[in-house]
Amino acid sequence: MNFWADIIALLAAMCWAGANTFIARGSSHQGGDNGAFLSILMTVLIAGVVWLIGGGTDRQLLNLEGLAWFVIAGALTIFVGRVFFHSSVQYMGAVRSSSVKRLVPLFSVLLGVLCLGESLNLSALVGMALIFAGFGVLVWESKQKMTPMDSLATDQGPYRKTMRLGMVYGVVSAGAYATGNMSRKFGLLHIPEPAFGAMIGALVGAILFVTSALFLQSYREAVKNTLQKPNPWLLSAGLLASAGQLLYFVAIDLSSLSRATLIVSMDVFLTILVALVFFQKREAVNRYALVAAALGVLGTGVIIGGAD
Repeated sequence: MNFWADIIALLAAMCWAGANTFIARGSSHQGGDNGAFLSILMTVLIAGVVWLIGGGTDRQLLNLEGLAWFVIAGALTIFVGRVFFHSSVQYMGAVRSSSVKRLVPLFSVLLGVLCLGESLNLSALVGMALIFAGFGVLVWESKQKMTPMDSLATDQGPYRKTMRLGMVYGVVSAGAYATGNMSRKFGLLHIPEPAFGAMIGALVGAILFVTSALFLQSYREAVKNTLQKPNPWLLSAGLLASAGQLLYFVAIDLSSLSRATLIVSMDVFLTILVALVFFQKREAVNRYALVAAALGVLGTGVIIGGAD
């Protein structure tokens, strides 16, 4: 495999880890803007600038099939995946939401088997089992916290709601990302321009977000807050998320989808490090979160170690 593709994928993981913690720092558990729309707009801008600096795309390389795959990828990852992931971070915190995101490589492998006819070796099976076990730890923690142990535990209602919402949002996000990532790879096979693909996908996501704002109050508030009073924490998150998005596109262009996705999934470990060093007072990292993250990282390592 390409050494530089692995390095680029690792840099993408670092960017997303920083973005995760900034989203948690700048968002409110009570709802409101979580930076998703701002992040999408910044991806359009940054990817577009990089694409133009690179000289644009030769018209001979453009084709409808490649554009269609980029549009599908944008709808799934930039809109569904990113919006639901931002909501997951908002309700669960950076560490737990990143652990749920470990389902992305799991779903990616399953899609490879079902849609691309790929085979599973022993290391892949063991790795997937560990990743799923990490997700199970978070479900167990949620169940424990949700169950009142005595009459004084009635104040856990708000926590129960946020944990449930965060878990659901995280799973939906992971499924969308996995399917969208496969669409990105197909698009790059037809139009090998990572910056162009990232720009198109983000543009589609922005259009879908604005369209949703016509019907949903929460989306209107997000657009309004983004244009009128941008949050500096969410602005920083948008910069990092956009950089990670572009780097990931380059990584899957230079390497295989599964390998790049698995390396990028190390962002959960990096997220824990950032949370422990910079945001200890903001987000508590207990044994459940550490075990879930460790299982996810271990599972990813097993899969990478057994890759061909």
